[in-house]
Amino acid sequence: MALHFHKMHGLGNDFVIVDGREQGVTITPELARDIADRHRGVGCDQLILIEKSNKADVSMRIWNHDGSEVESCGNAARCVVALTGAGTIATPAGVIEGSARGSDIEVSIVEPSFDWQRIPISYAMDTSALPMQWGPLKNGFAVNVGNPHVVFFVDDPDTVNLDQRGPEIENDPVFPERINVHVATVRDDGIHMRSWERGAGLTLACGTGACATAVAAIATKRATSPVEVHMPGGSVTITWEKGEKLLMRGGATHVFEGDLELEHLARCAS
Repeated sequence: MALHFHKMHGLGNDFVIVDGREQGVTITPELARDIADRHRGVGCDQLILIEKSNKADVSMRIWNHDGSEVESCGNAARCVVALTGAGTIATPAGVIEGSARGSDIEVSIVEPSFDWQRIPISYAMDTSALPMQWGPLKNGFAVNVGNPHVVFFVDDPDTVNLDQRGPEIENDPVFPERINVHVATVRDDGIHMRSWERGAGLTLACGTGACATAVAAIATKRATSPVEVHMPGGSVTITWEKGEKLLMRGGATHVFEGDLELEHLARCAS
């Protein structure tokens, strides 16, 4: 069986996108891992499946590089809007709205939640300053924007060893569904951040992470809306005020499309 796919990225956060409206396909965690494998598959941070929806123009499902299925992905949402022209996308986290803004794509992200049970965290605590520490990282700000994030404001994100601290925090039992980890600082030109994504590791950009970090910076009065968020792969603009929509605007790039012979993939993976 040949699986038609599109390779796209949002600021270097890359995706294999399969349009299930045009071809019947069942994604399993094993298949997602095989396709995402950068040596034996196509290679990507996340595998995206577009399907029909009775709640929106299309629906979107997301599998991380490790085969785990997750609720939301902001960079992928921009890519799906760019690819399909969809104005609304149903995700497990809720319906995302999207539209073209010149050469950029703007999408609305699920309303932020600061409730410890919705993030989720294992027991009640102040989510704006977590009472725990991992090495030099402390006073994390936890928020759910369709998926769970914790943000640490530091002097210089580039000096933090995210290869070590990222998996340690992601898999801490205090986060029962694991968590995305970000380190950030606010400078005159906006927020500078790096991300360790749950199930994907270090990525060049994290869309929902940029949203979560901007929300944390605005909520703690470190920044004002709108704010530019700079990541290793590029920048997005985040707009948010309490009670208003959370909006993210940035690029979405189509790299190539092709057909993947799943029989050959299975032989390579075995």
